Amino acid sequence: MKFIFVDAYNVINSWPNLKEIRDLDFAVVRQKLIEIMENYAVFNGYKVFLIFDAYNSDIIGDRKTDISNNLSIIYTSKGELADTYIERLVHKLGKKIEIMVVTSDYMEQQTVFQRGAYRVSALEFYDDVYKVNKKIRHEIKKNSQNNFRFLLTDNLDNSIIEKLENIRRLK
Repeated sequence: MKFIFVDAYNVINSWPNLKEIRDLDFAVVRQKLIEIMENYAVFNGYKVFLIFDAYNSDIIGDRKTDISNNLSIIYTSKGELADTYIERLVHKLGKKIEIMVVTSDYMEQQTVFQRGAYRVSALEFYDDVYKVNKKIRHEIKKNSQNNFRFLLTDNLDNSIIEKLENIRRLK
């Protein structure tokens, strides 16, 4: 399974669709990114770690929330940047498993590359995520056209429907 570490605020500040709304309500933007990442991770079978800086927070210690088997949200400890957290994980795991790091920070890209991960800029990742979302929408549309039968009677044989109708009339 491919592991993807995403510098969440770097992505929010880079993706055009998120930059437009980030000043309105940051909590909404974070939630939108989480939903996008969940779809992306599940569709591809990846394990995504969405890492948010808690640099200005007073909370000591990392906080991790597993949204699903494919997505984990991590808030770094007080005073720690997402870059530092990602570097530590890549240093620990980089040579053992396939890791991709999503950040547009050039120095971060060089550091993680040297430690065994490959890197993708936030905008390159944006293109990949939205290609996957397009595939997901296509699959949903295809499946909904093939499975337009939602009523129980739509899925029953006519002889069974007749028998049920006769039972109903006996009441």
